[in-house]
Amino acid sequence: MSQQTLTDVRMQIMWNRLISVVEEQALTLIRTAFSTSVRESGDLSAGVFNQAGEMIAQAVTGTPGHVNAMAEAVGHFIRDIGRDNLFEGDVYITNDPWKGTGHLHDFTVVSPSFRAGKLVGFFACTAHVVDVGGRGFGPDANEVYEEGIFIPIMKFAERGTVNRDLVHLIRNNVRESRQVVGDIYSLAACNEIGHRRLMDMMGEFGLADLEHLSQFVFDRSHAATLERISALPRGVYQNLMRVDGYDSPIDIAVALTVATDQITVDFAGTSAPSKKGINCPLIYSTAYACYGIKCAIAPDIPNNHASLKPFKVVAPTDCILNAQRPAPVSVRHVLGHLVPDAVLGAIHQLLPGQIPAEGAGALWNLHVSVRPVQPGEGAEGAEVLLFNSGGMGARPGLDGPSATAFPSGVQSMSIEATEQVGPVVFWRKELREGSGGAGKYRGGLGQVVEIAPKDGYEIWFNAMFDRVAHPARGREGGEDGAPGVVRLDDGTRLATKGRQYVPGGKRLVLELPGGGGYGPVAERSAEARAQDLAFEYTREVN
Repeated sequence: MSQQTLTDVRMQIMWNRLISVVEEQALTLIRTAFSTSVRESGDLSAGVFNQAGEMIAQAVTGTPGHVNAMAEAVGHFIRDIGRDNLFEGDVYITNDPWKGTGHLHDFTVVSPSFRAGKLVGFFACTAHVVDVGGRGFGPDANEVYEEGIFIPIMKFAERGTVNRDLVHLIRNNVRESRQVVGDIYSLAACNEIGHRRLMDMMGEFGLADLEHLSQFVFDRSHAATLERISALPRGVYQNLMRVDGYDSPIDIAVALTVATDQITVDFAGTSAPSKKGINCPLIYSTAYACYGIKCAIAPDIPNNHASLKPFKVVAPTDCILNAQRPAPVSVRHVLGHLVPDAVLGAIHQLLPGQIPAEGAGALWNLHVSVRPVQPGEGAEGAEVLLFNSGGMGARPGLDGPSATAFPSGVQSMSIEATEQVGPVVFWRKELREGSGGAGKYRGGLGQVVEIAPKDGYEIWFNAMFDRVAHPARGREGGEDGAPGVVRLDDGTRLATKGRQYVPGGKRLVLELPGGGGYGPVAERSAEARAQDLAFEYTREVN
Protein backbone atom coordinates (compact mmCIF):
# COMPACT_ATOMS: atom_id res chain seq x y z
CA MET A 1 0.00 0.00 0.00
CA SER A 2 1.45 3.37 -1.02
CA GLN A 3 2.17 6.18 1.41
CA GLN A 4 -0.47 8.32 -0.34
CA THR A 5 -3.06 5.57 0.14
CA LEU A 6 -2.19 5.32 3.83
CA THR A 7 -2.50 9.09 4.12
CA ASP A 8 -5.89 9.08 2.40
CA VAL A 9 -7.15 6.30 4.68
CA ARG A 10 -6.00 8.26 7.73
CA MET A 11 -7.74 11.38 6.47
CA GLN A 12 -10.94 9.43 5.84
CA ILE A 13 -10.83 8.07 9.39
CA MET A 14 -10.43 11.60 10.75
CA TRP A 15 -13.30 12.81 8.55
CA ASN A 16 -15.55 10.08 9.91
CA ARG A 17 -14.46 10.96 13.42
CA LEU A 18 -15.30 14.61 12.80
CA ILE A 19 -18.85 13.60 11.81
CA SER A 20 -19.18 11.69 15.09
CA VAL A 21 -18.08 14.87 16.89
CA VAL A 22 -20.88 16.95 15.36
CA GLU A 23 -23.38 14.13 15.92
CA GLU A 24 -22.60 14.20 19.63
CA GLN A 25 -22.84 18.00 19.48
CA ALA A 26 -26.40 17.71 18.09
CA LEU A 27 -27.42 14.98 20.53
CA THR A 28 -26.29 17.16 23.41
CA LEU A 29 -28.73 19.82 22.25
CA ILE A 30 -31.56 17.29 21.99
CA ARG A 31 -30.86 15.91 25.46
CA THR A 32 -30.64 19.29 27.18
CA ALA A 33 -33.23 21.34 25.26
CA PHE A 34 -36.31 22.65 27.03
CA SER A 35 -38.61 23.07 24.00
CA THR A 36 -40.46 20.08 22.54
CA SER A 37 -39.66 21.32 19.01
CA VAL A 38 -36.00 20.54 19.69
CA ARG A 39 -36.27 17.74 22.22
CA GLU A 40 -38.97 15.72 20.44
CA SER A 41 -38.76 16.81 16.78
CA GLY A 42 -35.10 17.58 16.16
CA ASP A 43 -35.77 21.05 14.74
CA LEU A 44 -32.10 22.01 14.94
CA SER A 45 -28.73 21.93 13.22
CA ALA A 46 -25.12 21.51 14.30
CA GLY A 47 -21.82 21.71 12.49
CA VAL A 48 -18.09 22.37 12.60
CA PHE A 49 -16.32 25.03 10.52
CA ASN A 50 -12.71 25.85 9.66
CA GLN A 51 -10.89 29.12 10.43
CA ALA A 52 -12.47 30.81 7.41
CA GLY A 53 -15.98 29.94 8.62
CA GLU A 54 -16.54 27.25 5.94
CA MET A 55 -18.62 24.25 7.00
CA ILE A 56 -16.53 21.06 7.10
CA ALA A 57 -19.16 18.70 8.49
CA GLN A 58 -22.74 18.80 9.70
CA ALA A 59 -24.69 16.53 12.02
CA VAL A 60 -27.11 14.17 10.29
CA THR A 61 -29.64 15.26 12.90
CA GLY A 62 -31.23 18.52 11.79
CA THR A 63 -33.15 20.29 9.04
CA PRO A 64 -31.75 21.37 5.63
CA GLY A 65 -33.12 24.88 6.14
CA HIS A 66 -31.14 25.28 9.33
CA VAL A 67 -28.00 23.48 8.16
CA ASN A 68 -27.60 25.11 4.75
CA ALA A 69 -28.51 28.57 6.06
CA MET A 70 -26.07 28.12 8.94
CA ALA A 71 -23.37 27.31 6.39
CA GLU A 72 -23.67 30.92 5.22
CA ALA A 73 -24.44 32.44 8.62
CA VAL A 74 -21.06 31.74 10.25
CA GLY A 75 -19.39 34.10 7.77
CA HIS A 76 -21.74 36.86 8.93
CA PHE A 77 -20.74 36.20 12.55
CA ILE A 78 -17.02 36.48 11.76
CA ARG A 79 -17.48 39.73 9.84
CA ASP A 80 -19.81 41.34 12.41
CA ILE A 81 -17.85 40.33 15.52
CA GLY A 82 -14.46 40.96 13.88
CA ARG A 83 -11.51 38.58 13.95
CA ASP A 84 -9.65 40.81 16.40
CA ASN A 85 -12.55 40.43 18.83
CA LEU A 86 -12.66 36.61 18.92
CA PHE A 87 -11.55 35.21 22.27
CA GLU A 88 -11.31 31.81 23.88
CA GLY A 89 -14.49 31.12 25.86
CA ASP A 90 -16.66 33.38 23.67
CA VAL A 91 -20.19 32.47 22.56
CA TYR A 92 -22.02 34.50 19.87
CA ILE A 93 -25.73 34.62 19.18
CA THR A 94 -28.34 36.02 16.78
CA ASN A 95 -31.85 35.44 15.51
CA ASP A 96 -31.44 37.94 12.64
CA PRO A 97 -33.60 36.43 9.85
CA TRP A 98 -31.29 37.76 7.12
CA LYS A 99 -28.05 36.57 8.73
CA GLY A 100 -29.38 33.47 10.44
CA THR A 101 -32.04 31.06 9.27
CA GLY A 102 -34.88 33.22 8.05
CA HIS A 103 -37.06 34.13 11.05
CA LEU A 104 -36.84 35.34 14.65
CA HIS A 105 -37.85 32.00 16.18
CA ASP A 106 -34.51 30.42 15.26
CA PHE A 107 -31.53 31.23 17.45
CA THR A 108 -28.12 30.55 15.93
CA VAL A 109 -25.19 30.24 18.32
CA VAL A 110 -21.54 30.22 17.19
CA SER A 111 -18.51 29.46 19.37
CA PRO A 112 -14.86 29.84 18.34
CA SER A 113 -12.66 26.82 19.02
CA PHE A 114 -9.10 27.46 20.21
CA ARG A 115 -6.22 25.00 20.66
CA ALA A 116 -3.05 26.04 22.46
CA GLY A 117 -4.21 29.66 22.21
CA LYS A 118 -4.74 29.48 18.44
CA LEU A 119 -8.09 29.70 16.65
CA VAL A 120 -8.65 26.43 14.80
CA GLY A 121 -12.32 26.73 13.82
CA PHE A 122 -15.89 27.28 14.93
CA PHE A 123 -18.85 25.29 16.12
CA ALA A 124 -22.35 26.46 15.23
CA CYS A 125 -25.85 25.30 16.04
CA THR A 126 -29.41 26.46 15.54
CA ALA A 127 -32.70 25.66 17.24
CA HIS A 128 -36.30 26.81 16.98
CA VAL A 129 -37.54 28.30 20.26
CA VAL A 130 -41.17 28.25 21.33
CA ASP A 131 -41.63 32.02 21.63
CA VAL A 132 -39.88 35.30 20.86
CA GLY A 133 -42.62 37.65 22.06
CA GLY A 134 -44.39 39.96 19.63
CA ARG A 135 -47.46 38.53 17.92
CA GLY A 136 -46.30 34.98 18.44
CA PHE A 137 -45.49 32.32 15.85
CA GLY A 138 -47.91 33.25 13.08
CA PRO A 139 -48.22 35.21 9.81
CA ASP A 140 -50.25 38.23 10.96
CA ALA A 141 -47.49 40.82 11.41
CA ASN A 142 -46.97 43.64 8.93
CA GLU A 143 -43.26 44.18 9.74
CA VAL A 144 -40.54 42.12 11.36
CA TYR A 145 -40.60 44.57 14.29
CA GLU A 146 -44.00 43.18 15.30
CA GLU A 147 -42.84 39.57 15.23
CA GLY A 148 -40.76 39.54 18.39
CA ILE A 149 -37.43 40.41 19.94
CA PHE A 150 -34.63 40.87 17.39
CA ILE A 151 -31.13 39.95 18.63
CA PRO A 152 -28.41 41.19 16.25
CA ILE A 153 -25.14 39.27 16.04
CA MET A 154 -23.51 39.86 19.42
CA LYS A 155 -21.74 38.11 22.28
CA PHE A 156 -23.79 35.88 24.54
CA ALA A 157 -20.63 35.27 26.51
CA GLU A 158 -17.15 36.82 26.42
CA ARG A 159 -14.15 34.85 27.70
CA GLY A 160 -16.54 32.52 29.52
CA THR A 161 -18.65 35.21 31.22
CA VAL A 162 -22.32 35.27 30.20
CA ASN A 163 -23.90 38.60 29.25
CA ARG A 164 -26.48 38.78 32.03
CA ASP A 165 -28.04 41.95 30.61
CA LEU A 166 -28.85 40.10 27.37
CA VAL A 167 -30.36 37.18 29.29
CA HIS A 168 -32.47 39.59 31.35
CA LEU A 169 -33.62 41.38 28.20
CA ILE A 170 -34.68 38.13 26.51
CA ARG A 171 -36.35 36.80 29.66
CA ASN A 172 -38.59 39.85 29.89
CA ASN A 173 -39.62 39.91 26.23
CA VAL A 174 -40.90 36.38 25.73
CA ARG A 175 -43.89 34.48 27.11
CA GLU A 176 -42.08 31.22 27.86
CA SER A 177 -38.90 32.63 29.40
CA ARG A 178 -37.86 29.39 31.14
CA GLN A 179 -37.97 27.41 27.92
CA VAL A 180 -36.38 30.08 25.72
CA VAL A 181 -33.50 30.98 28.03
CA GLY A 182 -32.98 27.29 28.79
CA ASP A 183 -32.72 26.52 25.08
CA ILE A 184 -30.12 29.27 24.57
CA TYR A 185 -27.94 27.76 27.29
CA SER A 186 -28.47 24.36 25.64
CA LEU A 187 -27.22 25.77 22.34
CA ALA A 188 -24.09 27.11 24.04
CA ALA A 189 -23.57 23.79 25.83
CA CYS A 190 -23.81 21.75 22.64
CA ASN A 191 -21.07 23.86 21.02
CA GLU A 192 -18.93 23.35 24.11
CA ILE A 193 -19.33 19.59 23.89
CA GLY A 194 -18.38 19.74 20.21
CA HIS A 195 -15.26 21.72 21.12
CA ARG A 196 -14.24 19.23 23.83
CA ARG A 197 -14.65 16.24 21.53
CA LEU A 198 -12.71 18.05 18.80
CA MET A 199 -9.85 18.66 21.22
CA ASP A 200 -9.83 14.95 22.11
CA MET A 201 -9.74 14.05 18.42
CA MET A 202 -6.98 16.51 17.55
CA GLY A 203 -4.89 15.24 20.44
CA GLU A 204 -5.40 11.64 19.39
CA PHE A 205 -4.36 12.31 15.77
CA GLY A 206 -1.70 14.89 16.55
CA LEU A 207 -3.41 17.75 14.71
CA ALA A 208 -2.38 21.36 15.31
CA ASP A 209 -5.25 22.72 13.17
CA LEU A 210 -8.06 21.61 10.85
CA GLU A 211 -6.88 23.20 7.63
CA HIS A 212 -5.31 20.13 6.01
CA LEU A 213 -8.28 17.94 6.95
CA SER A 214 -10.82 20.49 5.74
CA GLN A 215 -9.00 20.80 2.41
CA PHE A 216 -9.08 17.01 2.02
CA VAL A 217 -12.85 17.04 2.65
CA PHE A 218 -13.45 19.99 0.35
CA ASP A 219 -11.35 18.71 -2.55
CA ARG A 220 -13.18 15.39 -2.70
CA SER A 221 -16.66 16.76 -2.08
CA HIS A 222 -16.26 19.47 -4.70
CA ALA A 223 -14.81 17.09 -7.29
CA ALA A 224 -17.60 14.56 -6.72
CA THR A 225 -20.29 17.23 -7.11
CA LEU A 226 -18.72 18.59 -10.30
CA GLU A 227 -18.60 15.06 -11.69
CA ARG A 228 -22.36 14.73 -11.18
CA ILE A 229 -23.01 18.11 -12.79
CA SER A 230 -20.80 17.35 -15.79
CA ALA A 231 -22.89 14.25 -16.54
CA LEU A 232 -26.09 16.32 -16.90
CA PRO A 233 -27.34 17.71 -20.22
CA ARG A 234 -26.70 21.45 -20.53
CA GLY A 235 -29.64 23.78 -20.83
CA VAL A 236 -32.27 25.84 -19.06
CA TYR A 237 -35.21 24.04 -17.45
CA GLN A 238 -38.24 25.86 -16.09
CA ASN A 239 -41.12 25.17 -13.74
CA LEU A 240 -44.00 27.15 -12.28
CA MET A 241 -45.78 26.08 -9.11
CA ARG A 242 -48.81 27.87 -7.67
CA VAL A 243 -49.53 27.70 -3.93
CA ASP A 244 -52.07 29.26 -1.58
CA GLY A 245 -50.27 32.31 -0.19
CA TYR A 246 -51.89 34.47 2.50
CA ASP A 247 -54.89 36.13 0.86
CA SER A 248 -54.03 35.46 -2.80
CA PRO A 249 -52.15 32.71 -4.65
CA ILE A 250 -48.36 32.77 -4.92
CA ASP A 251 -46.42 31.66 -8.00
CA ILE A 252 -42.99 30.15 -7.50
CA ALA A 253 -41.13 30.42 -10.81
CA VAL A 254 -37.90 28.49 -11.30
CA ALA A 255 -35.37 28.64 -14.14
CA LEU A 256 -32.66 26.01 -13.64
CA THR A 257 -29.52 26.54 -15.73
CA VAL A 258 -27.07 23.65 -16.00
CA ALA A 259 -23.55 24.64 -17.03
CA THR A 260 -20.32 22.62 -17.09
CA ASP A 261 -19.39 23.32 -13.48
CA GLN A 262 -22.39 25.07 -11.96
CA ILE A 263 -26.14 24.89 -11.53
CA THR A 264 -27.95 28.19 -11.16
CA VAL A 265 -31.46 28.56 -9.79
CA ASP A 266 -33.19 31.82 -10.73
CA PHE A 267 -36.50 32.74 -9.10
CA ALA A 268 -37.24 35.63 -11.47
CA GLY A 269 -40.98 35.72 -12.17
CA THR A 270 -41.89 34.60 -8.64
CA SER A 271 -44.66 36.60 -6.97
CA ALA A 272 -43.93 39.83 -5.14
CA PRO A 273 -43.54 39.98 -1.34
CA SER A 274 -46.63 39.65 0.81
CA LYS A 275 -47.85 42.23 3.31
CA LYS A 276 -48.01 39.39 5.84
CA GLY A 277 -45.40 37.14 7.40
CA ILE A 278 -45.07 34.43 4.76
CA ASN A 279 -42.09 36.19 3.14
CA CYS A 280 -38.82 34.29 2.86
CA PRO A 281 -35.30 35.78 3.16
CA LEU A 282 -32.96 34.62 0.41
CA ILE A 283 -30.66 32.81 2.86
CA TYR A 284 -33.50 30.38 3.64
CA SER A 285 -34.76 30.09 0.05
CA THR A 286 -31.19 29.28 -1.01
CA ALA A 287 -30.88 26.62 1.68
CA TYR A 288 -33.90 24.68 0.41
CA ALA A 289 -33.20 25.26 -3.30
CA CYS A 290 -29.75 23.71 -2.84
CA TYR A 291 -31.28 20.85 -0.88
CA GLY A 292 -33.67 20.10 -3.74
CA ILE A 293 -30.77 19.92 -6.20
CA LYS A 294 -28.69 17.69 -3.91
CA CYS A 295 -31.60 15.30 -3.39
CA ALA A 296 -31.83 14.84 -7.15
CA ILE A 297 -28.23 14.70 -8.34
CA ALA A 298 -25.93 14.18 -5.34
CA PRO A 299 -27.78 12.70 -2.35
CA ASP A 300 -24.82 10.55 -1.30
CA ILE A 301 -22.18 13.31 -1.34
CA PRO A 302 -21.52 14.81 2.12
CA ASN A 303 -23.09 18.21 2.67
CA ASN A 304 -20.44 20.86 3.29
CA HIS A 305 -19.04 24.15 1.99
CA ALA A 306 -17.47 22.57 -1.08
CA SER A 307 -20.38 20.37 -2.16
CA LEU A 308 -22.72 23.39 -1.95
CA LYS A 309 -20.31 25.72 -3.77
CA PRO A 310 -21.33 24.73 -7.36
CA PHE A 311 -24.94 25.75 -6.68
CA LYS A 312 -25.92 29.38 -7.15
CA VAL A 313 -29.32 30.83 -6.23
CA VAL A 314 -30.50 34.27 -7.35
CA ALA A 315 -33.79 36.13 -7.00
CA PRO A 316 -34.91 39.70 -7.65
CA THR A 317 -35.38 41.90 -4.59
CA ASP A 318 -39.06 42.35 -5.43
CA CYS A 319 -39.61 38.61 -5.03
CA ILE A 320 -41.28 36.89 -2.06
CA LEU A 321 -38.34 34.44 -1.89
CA ASN A 322 -35.88 37.34 -1.43
CA ALA A 323 -37.78 39.44 1.09
CA GLN A 324 -35.96 42.57 2.23
CA ARG A 325 -35.88 43.95 5.76
CA PRO A 326 -38.22 44.92 7.43
CA ALA A 327 -40.63 42.48 5.72
CA PRO A 328 -42.51 40.15 8.10
CA VAL A 329 -41.01 36.65 7.86
CA SER A 330 -42.29 34.71 10.86
CA VAL A 331 -43.67 31.71 8.92
CA ARG A 332 -41.10 31.79 6.13
CA HIS A 333 -41.08 27.98 6.28
CA VAL A 334 -44.45 27.83 4.49
CA LEU A 335 -42.91 28.96 1.19
CA GLY A 336 -39.40 27.78 1.99
CA HIS A 337 -40.55 24.17 2.40
CA LEU A 338 -42.30 24.34 -0.98
CA VAL A 339 -39.15 25.49 -2.80
CA PRO A 340 -37.65 21.98 -3.22
CA ASP A 341 -40.77 20.72 -5.03
CA ALA A 342 -40.63 23.76 -7.31
CA VAL A 343 -36.95 23.07 -8.06
CA LEU A 344 -37.58 19.34 -8.50
CA GLY A 345 -40.30 20.17 -11.02
CA ALA A 346 -37.63 21.79 -13.20
CA ILE A 347 -35.22 18.90 -12.62
CA HIS A 348 -37.97 16.49 -13.75
CA GLN A 349 -37.54 17.91 -17.26
CA LEU A 350 -33.81 17.35 -16.94
CA LEU A 351 -34.05 13.84 -15.46
CA PRO A 352 -37.40 12.39 -16.57
CA GLY A 353 -38.54 9.27 -14.78
CA GLN A 354 -36.46 9.98 -11.68
CA ILE A 355 -38.25 12.73 -9.74
CA PRO A 356 -41.16 12.14 -7.30
CA ALA A 357 -44.53 13.86 -7.62
CA GLU A 358 -45.19 16.94 -5.53
CA GLY A 359 -45.88 16.42 -1.84
CA ALA A 360 -47.56 18.32 0.98
CA GLY A 361 -44.30 20.20 1.46
CA ALA A 362 -44.65 22.75 4.24
CA LEU A 363 -45.13 21.49 7.77
CA TRP A 364 -48.54 22.15 9.26
CA ASN A 365 -47.11 23.73 12.39
CA LEU A 366 -49.73 24.33 15.05
CA HIS A 367 -48.93 27.02 17.60
CA VAL A 368 -51.64 27.11 20.27
CA SER A 369 -52.07 29.70 22.99
CA VAL A 370 -54.06 28.09 25.79
CA ARG A 371 -55.61 30.49 28.31
CA PRO A 372 -57.85 29.97 31.35
CA VAL A 373 -61.43 31.13 30.80
CA GLN A 374 -61.42 32.60 34.30
CA PRO A 375 -57.90 33.79 35.13
CA GLY A 376 -57.04 33.37 38.76
CA GLU A 377 -54.69 31.86 41.27
CA GLY A 378 -53.26 28.57 40.03
CA ALA A 379 -54.70 28.95 36.52
CA GLU A 380 -51.89 29.43 34.04
CA GLY A 381 -51.83 29.51 30.28
CA ALA A 382 -49.27 27.94 27.99
CA GLU A 383 -47.77 28.13 24.51
CA VAL A 384 -47.99 24.74 22.82
CA LEU A 385 -46.18 23.99 19.55
CA LEU A 386 -46.84 20.89 17.46
CA PHE A 387 -45.32 19.87 14.12
CA ASN A 388 -47.49 17.86 11.74
CA SER A 389 -46.65 16.47 8.30
CA GLY A 390 -48.73 15.66 5.23
CA GLY A 391 -47.93 13.02 2.63
CA MET A 392 -44.95 12.95 0.29
CA GLY A 393 -45.37 12.54 -3.44
CA ALA A 394 -45.25 9.11 -5.04
CA ARG A 395 -41.88 8.06 -6.43
CA PRO A 396 -41.25 6.63 -9.91
CA GLY A 397 -41.16 3.11 -8.49
CA LEU A 398 -42.73 3.35 -5.03
CA ASP A 399 -45.71 4.82 -3.20
CA GLY A 400 -45.10 8.08 -1.35
CA PRO A 401 -44.34 7.93 2.38
CA SER A 402 -47.30 8.98 4.53
CA ALA A 403 -47.25 11.76 7.17
CA THR A 404 -43.57 12.37 6.46
CA ALA A 405 -41.79 15.70 6.84
CA PHE A 406 -40.16 16.41 3.49
CA PRO A 407 -38.15 18.54 2.98
CA SER A 408 -37.70 19.62 6.61
CA GLY A 409 -36.98 16.16 7.98
CA VAL A 410 -38.26 16.96 11.48
CA GLN A 411 -39.87 14.24 13.54
CA SER A 412 -43.47 14.26 14.69
CA MET A 413 -43.90 15.30 18.31
CA SER A 414 -45.18 12.76 20.75
CA ILE A 415 -48.77 13.50 21.76
CA GLU A 416 -48.02 12.35 25.29
CA ALA A 417 -45.09 14.77 25.56
CA THR A 418 -47.07 17.63 24.00
CA GLU A 419 -49.99 17.20 26.41
CA GLN A 420 -47.54 17.66 29.29
CA VAL A 421 -46.60 21.13 28.03
CA GLY A 422 -50.06 22.69 28.42
CA PRO A 423 -53.74 22.00 29.21
CA VAL A 424 -54.71 20.47 25.85
CA VAL A 425 -56.21 17.14 24.81
CA PHE A 426 -55.60 15.38 21.50
CA TRP A 427 -58.66 13.40 20.50
CA ARG A 428 -57.28 12.11 17.21
CA LYS A 429 -53.99 11.84 15.37
CA GLU A 430 -54.32 9.31 12.58
CA LEU A 431 -53.65 8.78 8.88
CA ARG A 432 -56.19 10.50 6.62
CA GLU A 433 -57.91 7.86 4.52
CA GLY A 434 -57.88 8.44 0.75
CA SER A 435 -55.73 11.56 0.88
CA GLY A 436 -52.89 10.24 -1.29
CA GLY A 437 -53.16 10.99 -5.01
CA ALA A 438 -54.09 7.94 -7.08
CA GLY A 439 -51.71 6.57 -9.67
CA LYS A 440 -49.57 3.65 -10.65
CA TYR A 441 -47.85 4.60 -7.43
CA ARG A 442 -50.00 6.27 -4.76
CA GLY A 443 -49.11 9.51 -3.06
CA GLY A 444 -48.43 9.45 0.68
CA LEU A 445 -51.34 9.99 3.03
CA GLY A 446 -51.81 13.07 5.17
CA GLN A 447 -53.16 12.82 8.69
CA VAL A 448 -56.05 14.04 10.81
CA VAL A 449 -55.31 15.92 14.04
CA GLU A 450 -58.10 16.84 16.46
CA ILE A 451 -57.32 19.00 19.48
CA ALA A 452 -59.27 20.80 22.22
CA PRO A 453 -58.45 22.61 25.47
CA LYS A 454 -59.06 20.99 28.82
CA ASP A 455 -62.12 22.11 30.75
CA GLY A 456 -61.77 25.68 31.97
CA TYR A 457 -59.46 26.72 29.15
CA GLU A 458 -59.83 28.21 25.68
CA ILE A 459 -57.66 28.15 22.58
CA TRP A 460 -56.28 30.73 20.20
CA PHE A 461 -54.17 29.31 17.41
CA ASN A 462 -52.03 30.70 14.61
CA ALA A 463 -52.91 29.11 11.27
CA MET A 464 -49.99 28.77 8.85
CA PHE A 465 -51.23 26.10 6.45
CA ASP A 466 -50.85 25.63 2.71
CA ARG A 467 -51.85 23.13 -0.01
CA VAL A 468 -55.54 23.80 0.69
CA ALA A 469 -56.58 25.66 -2.47
CA HIS A 470 -53.67 24.25 -4.48
CA PRO A 471 -52.96 20.60 -3.61
CA ALA A 472 -49.82 18.66 -4.50
CA ARG A 473 -49.79 17.82 -8.21
CA GLY A 474 -49.37 14.32 -9.57
CA ARG A 475 -46.70 13.49 -12.11
CA GLU A 476 -46.71 11.51 -15.38
CA GLY A 477 -50.48 10.97 -15.30
CA GLY A 478 -50.81 10.54 -11.54
CA GLU A 479 -53.65 12.36 -9.76
CA ASP A 480 -53.31 15.26 -7.34
CA GLY A 481 -53.18 14.65 -3.62
CA ALA A 482 -56.16 15.64 -1.46
CA PRO A 483 -56.18 19.31 -0.42
CA GLY A 484 -55.90 20.18 3.25
CA VAL A 485 -58.85 21.24 5.40
CA VAL A 486 -58.98 23.44 8.51
CA ARG A 487 -62.27 23.23 10.41
CA LEU A 488 -64.08 22.82 13.70
CA ASP A 489 -65.59 19.48 14.66
CA ASP A 490 -69.04 20.81 13.70
CA GLY A 491 -67.85 21.30 10.11
CA THR A 492 -67.28 25.06 10.25
CA ARG A 493 -64.43 25.93 7.88
CA LEU A 494 -61.68 28.18 9.22
CA ALA A 495 -59.09 30.35 7.49
CA THR A 496 -55.80 28.71 6.60
CA LYS A 497 -53.66 31.67 7.63
CA GLY A 498 -53.82 33.96 10.67
CA ARG A 499 -54.77 33.98 14.35
CA GLN A 500 -58.12 32.37 15.16
CA TYR A 501 -60.28 31.40 18.12
CA VAL A 502 -61.75 28.01 18.96
CA PRO A 503 -65.05 28.53 20.86
CA GLY A 504 -65.66 26.70 24.12
CA GLY A 505 -66.93 23.15 23.64
CA LYS A 506 -65.49 22.93 20.11
CA ARG A 507 -62.53 21.01 18.76
CA LEU A 508 -60.05 22.08 16.12
CA VAL A 509 -59.67 19.56 13.30
CA LEU A 510 -56.78 19.62 10.83
CA GLU A 511 -56.96 17.39 7.76
CA LEU A 512 -53.49 17.46 6.26
CA PRO A 513 -52.90 17.27 2.50
CA GLY A 514 -51.72 14.17 0.70
CA GLY A 515 -48.96 13.72 -1.88
CA GLY A 516 -49.50 13.51 -5.61
CA GLY A 517 -49.64 10.18 -7.45
CA TYR A 518 -47.18 8.98 -10.08
CA GLY A 519 -48.23 7.38 -13.36
CA PRO A 520 -51.73 6.44 -14.60
CA VAL A 521 -53.97 4.86 -11.96
CA ALA A 522 -55.02 2.21 -14.50
CA GLU A 523 -51.50 0.79 -14.25
CA ARG A 524 -51.65 0.24 -10.49
CA SER A 525 -51.24 -3.42 -9.67
CA ALA A 526 -54.06 -5.50 -8.21
CA GLU A 527 -51.79 -6.41 -5.30
CA ALA A 528 -51.20 -2.73 -4.44
CA ARG A 529 -54.93 -1.98 -4.67
CA ALA A 530 -55.71 -4.87 -2.35
CA GLN A 531 -53.12 -3.66 0.14
CA ASP A 532 -54.61 -0.15 0.11
CA LEU A 533 -57.99 -1.64 1.02
CA ALA A 534 -56.56 -3.96 3.66
CA PHE A 535 -54.66 -1.11 5.35
CA GLU A 536 -57.70 1.20 4.99
CA TYR A 537 -55.70 3.71 2.99
CA THR A 538 -58.61 3.81 0.53
CA ARG A 539 -62.12 2.38 0.26
CA GLU A 540 -63.63 0.23 -2.45
CA VAL A 541 -65.54 2.43 -4.92
CA ASN A 542 -68.72 0.83 -6.29
